[in-house]
Amino acid sequence: MATAEVITCINCPMGCRMEVEREGETVLSVTGNTCKRGEAYARQECVRPLRMVTAVAPVEGRDMPVSVKTRTPIPKQEIDGCMRAILAAPFRPPIAAGDVLIENVCGTGVDVIATKAVP
Repeated sequence: MATAEVITCINCPMGCRMEVEREGETVLSVTGNTCKRGEAYARQECVRPLRMVTAVAPVEGRDMPVSVKTRTPIPKQEIDGCMRAILAAPFRPPIAAGDVLIENVCGTGVDVIATKAVP
């Protein structure tokens, strides 16, 4: 049996309200989008939502924390585990922007990287 859900696109400021018709994990149609990016977002969001994770974490021996992010989006249900891993990791200086601080966080295949340097 097909179901429909309405979602708002977050890819650009337009904020298109789209209706997604799906049957189980199969998206049958997307309407209401004004661009292909909106359609791709709707198809992804309704079946397997992904999110970027950004955070700050303490650095051993420093008052200044390091800002971090996932290299690419991870499954939404892994956000809590990712945050726990970030906060539990012993980050040690020096850290350069772009350094991989946690490989394959929560088995997602995605690395957590530094977004700023901590000398």
